[in-house]
Amino acid sequence: MNKTAEWNKQFNIGVASIDHAHQKLFSIVRKLIYLSEDEHNGQWACAEGIKYFRNYAMEHFADEEAYMQSIGYSGYEIHKYLHDDMRYKTLPALEKDLLESNYSQESIHHFLGICLGWLTAHIMIEDCAITGKISNKWKKNHTKEDMEALENALADMIQKIFSLQAEIVSEHYSGEHFGNSIIVRLTYRSKDGKATNIFLIFEEILVLQAVSSMLDMPLKKVDKLVINTICQISQQIAVQIGVRFPLFSSQNQLESTHIMTEEQFLQEYLKEYFDFGLLFNTGNGYFAFCATPG
Repeated sequence: MNKTAEWNKQFNIGVASIDHAHQKLFSIVRKLIYLSEDEHNGQWACAEGIKYFRNYAMEHFADEEAYMQSIGYSGYEIHKYLHDDMRYKTLPALEKDLLESNYSQESIHHFLGICLGWLTAHIMIEDCAITGKISNKWKKNHTKEDMEALENALADMIQKIFSLQAEIVSEHYSGEHFGNSIIVRLTYRSKDGKATNIFLIFEEILVLQAVSSMLDMPLKKVDKLVINTICQISQQIAVQIGVRFPLFSSQNQLESTHIMTEEQFLQEYLKEYFDFGLLFNTGNGYFAFCATPG
């Protein structure tokens, strides 16, 4: 993880004040990674460091938004929405997880992985779009009612299948690493030939606990049985979402089911426009739902 937190000049967008802030944020994350590996003082030091990261990130968001307004950036509204998602959903949810777990190693790794992944994707795509280097990723801002309907439908499915209460962490999940995961891609084809890809990302501990509970026997590793089970669960989640949520047509036919590596998923994310990207904390592992438009 240390290498991924190092500053890379490719992250420079060409605005000195923004580039300096980004470099500072990566520096804080790098220090937090080192602190998290300290068995003696890591817990307390991480708690203080995470507060510092949050405060600096909030200051940076405000400065970046002021800059976008000063140049009349056309993508300001959706960009601010992404900042607000991190401000008011992701960081509070991660901090709640940290407090409830008393800054456990697992919750610290969730925090660092998600923040590091978010920073990387956000800078390379959304921030580079400010200076016109590339186009921004999230073009569609769904209504509050649409988002709440999908969030509630997914949370209900998690409760029914896993008997867990899911809390939303992010409405714009972009592939951030939150632990060893199983990634299922479902490809659906409509009658007119249009393809919709749905990605379900399960943290391994969530899957192992769920399948162990189903079998009433402890499972400690992901094997073919576990993979086949989670593929079937993924299909059932997609079917129920299609029935209950009008933006996903229940008339589409399932064309294929694939298990993906994290690297493959990130490559898919970079080349595709994602219509939805939701991240949940179940209390026993993280879960994400992503979809490309059909």
